[in-house]
Formats: sequence, structure tokens, C-alpha cells
Amino acid sequence: MSHRTLASLLCLVFTAALHAQDSAPLPPAMERHAADFPDLQAALNALPASGGILHLPPGTYEIHEPLVLSTPETRIQGSGASTHIINRNEEGKPALILKSEEIETNPKAKLWRVQLDNFRISGNEKSGDGIHAVGINEIFLHGLSVDHHGGHGIYMLDCTEDPRIADSILTYNKKAGIYIDGAHDIVVNANHFEENQDALVCVDAYNLCMNGNNIDDHLGHGIVIENTYGSVVSGNMIEECNGTGIILDRDCYGITLSANVIAHDMGGGIDLRDAHGITVSANTFTLVHHFGVRVSEQSGRITVSANNFSNSHIGEGKEKRLLEHENPVQLDIGHGVVLEKTNSVIISGNQFSGLDGPAVRATGACEKILINSNVLTDLNRRTPDSQEPFALSPETKATISGNLTDVGE
Repeated sequence: MSHRTLASLLCLVFTAALHAQDSAPLPPAMERHAADFPDLQAALNALPASGGILHLPPGTYEIHEPLVLSTPETRIQGSGASTHIINRNEEGKPALILKSEEIETNPKAKLWRVQLDNFRISGNEKSGDGIHAVGINEIFLHGLSVDHHGGHGIYMLDCTEDPRIADSILTYNKKAGIYIDGAHDIVVNANHFEENQDALVCVDAYNLCMNGNNIDDHLGHGIVIENTYGSVVSGNMIEECNGTGIILDRDCYGITLSANVIAHDMGGGIDLRDAHGITVSANTFTLVHHFGVRVSEQSGRITVSANNFSNSHIGEGKEKRLLEHENPVQLDIGHGVVLEKTNSVIISGNQFSGLDGPAVRATGACEKILINSNVLTDLNRRTPDSQEPFALSPETKATISGNLTDVGE
């Protein structure tokens, strides 16, 4: 066969392939623009079953019933805070529901890879959650403003695989800013929380990675973690909670709490209510009420090291805050470690200074307590009759050594 004949045959084959491609049905368009539809729900319904992207232009979108998204592999892309969905519902219904259409009849039905980005959802005191996600794997929420809802800002139920929430602001929600129920390999990173009930609640989960968030002015607690293991909470600013900065409860284990600043929290700093194998390290506890770290009788095998427990001392014998003030948040105050009938606790290498009472207080029969290599100064400011750096119950069995203090051990 000549080269010319071969070339002619190849040309015919290529031409036939092009005609076959032209006659084949095209895949459905995967891109939608909300402006092309009468309302947002119609735009969501127009997304193909295989998923796609819906663009939300700037504008105010008032809703009275929840928006429902039920397609996987879908991204809802807004135009910043100028894209504003307002939930006018006053019957406790959410603003946006993410779930499979089959979830009611098949609890195991899941959607994969739903993403929300760059818009605002607000509600009212009688509305429900801002975002209510059920069974969404690899959910990714980014750049959202979620505020003023009667429920949680973001609620996730059984979003089992790899949920991610980043660079969002969650404010003035009557329940938690974020509530996660049943998940693993969770990332909550670089968000701002303000004046929710609690900032984050994470239950029945594992591998929570919560880093670099700012938590301010909460009506309840900062971070509440229950029945969760293998997690890290680090580099967060947790300030002025009416409750406690961080709570671990209900069989938590294998968790590190490190490099957080916990300030002005009225209920206390870190409360280990039911937790084991926990490391509390390199945190700063300043102006916290009642306790910096509390280890209850349901907790044990705890390491507390390299933390700073302090008041508002700024050098040269001066304090930034007043020892007495009518507003408790403005008080110059400080607290150390409280042990309650616990066991196997290391308290080592910490700085305790400017505290109302002793550095460590132990009640009940605490056992296997090691307290060493701490620096202690200016203690018992509100207990002038006491000179003890460590106030331990007679039943407590502790080894104390190598501490530097203003008074004898």
C-alpha cells in the first residue's frame, strides 16, 4: 500500500469519527447561573444529577422555606458577602439543607464532595440552622459568613469522611457556631467565631484538627469535645467565654491541646471532665477564673507541661488590670491547676505567677502525681493567710521536686 493510499484511509477514519462524535448526545451542561432562574431552589434543581457548579451573583435572596441541595460533586459559588441569603422562616427550619434524596428511606445514603464558597447566610432568633448537612462526605465549606440563626450556624450529622471548614466567620447564632456529630479526619481552620452559644461542639468523632481559629465573646463555652480521640487543638485564641475555654468529656483520649491562648474565660481554662492520655502543653492561661486546668476524678494519665499561668503583670511591679473591679472580666485574676481525686498526672516545666491561690490544688485521694521543675512566684494573692505553693489534700500521694518558688515547698 502506498503512503498516499494509507493517508487517505486515515483521513476517512478521522472524518467518520468526527461525524460520530457530532451525532452522539452531549453531556448535560454542568454550569448554572442563578440569575437565569426564577429563584434559588429552581437553580439548585436544575443542576444535573452528576453535579456541577452554581454561580450566585450579588444580591439579597429572601427565603421562607429551606433551600435543599441533593446533588453530589457540586459547588455553590457566591460573590462574597454581597451574595446574601436571608432566612425569614420563624418555624425553626434551616436556611440550607444538604442531603441525599434517599436519606429518609436509607440512612446510609451519602453525597460526596459538596462545596459551598464565598457567600453569606443569615437568619433570625426563630429560624433553624444556617447550614444543615446530613451525610455529606468530603464536604468543604469556605469563605462563608453564617450569622444570627436560631439554631447552629453549621450543623453536620454523619458527614463522616474528611469534612473541612475554613476561612469562615460564624457569629451571633443562638446555638453552636459549628456542631459536628459523627465524623473523622476533620479540619476546622482559620475561622472566626463570635457571640454564639458555644463556638465548636464536636461529638462522637476522631481526628479533629482545629487550628488557628479566633474565638471571642461566647455566651457559653469555647470548644466542647466529647467521645472523640486522636485530635489536636492548637494555635487558637479563646477569649471571654462566659463558660470554659476548652472542655473534654465523655471518654475522650489521645488528644493534644497546645499553643492556645486562653484569656478572660469566666468558667475556667481547660476542663478535663472525662479524658485520658491528654497532653496540655505550651498554652497561655491569662486572667482565667476558677482554674487554668482542671483534672476531674473521671480523668487521668494527663501531662501538663510548659504552660504559662498568669495574671496581667507587665513588669516593674505593675498590673494592667485592677485587683478589684465591678466587672469580672476586668479583674486582675489568675488560677493554676486543680486536681480532683485523679491519678497519674505530670505537672512539669510550667510558669505559675500572679495567681489568686496556689499553683496546684488537689482534693480527695489523688495518686501518682509528679510536680517538678516549675517556677512559681506571686501566689495566693487572694488567700493571704496561705503561703503554700501547692495545696494538696492529706490523701494525695505526690512527688514534688526541683521547683523554684518564693517560699519553701
